[in-house]
Amino acid sequence: MILGLLFSIIAGSLVSLQNIFNSKVNERAGSWATTTLVLGLGFLASLSIGLIFEGKQLFDLQNMKTWYWFSGLIGVGVVTSIVQGMRLLGPTYTISIVMTSQLGFALLGDSLGLLGLTQVPFTSKQLIGVLVIVSGILVFKLGGANVKHGAAKMIS
Repeated sequence: MILGLLFSIIAGSLVSLQNIFNSKVNERAGSWATTTLVLGLGFLASLSIGLIFEGKQLFDLQNMKTWYWFSGLIGVGVVTSIVQGMRLLGPTYTISIVMTSQLGFALLGDSLGLLGLTQVPFTSKQLIGVLVIVSGILVFKLGGANVKHGAAKMIS
């Protein structure tokens, strides 16, 4: 359990860091060049590290359903959407929405047993958890607007 928590914290930190880098690349190169660079370098790094640690077994993909091969295409949508979201909304607001969306779709996937997941019964606690997170985002977004207006009134 502790190791899973540690990996999850590391993943969240790395995703946030990657998104900052991606938004800076996007300022200079554009969305599609950023996506190509991010996924291309990710491919080279994954291939190199995979070959070092797993060797030829890296390509032993027996009994894998054909449609699983297309998950990399989802990555194109992820990177492009986050880069554009950060450009339009800023990093904190974008990542808050991304995390909430991830949680909502994971909850939906678990509850319905989608894509071969083990079905987990939907509970009111789960719904309350998602609503608390959504409420937090609203407080963050709307609370920040009030602070800006209040500061502007104090200055004038």
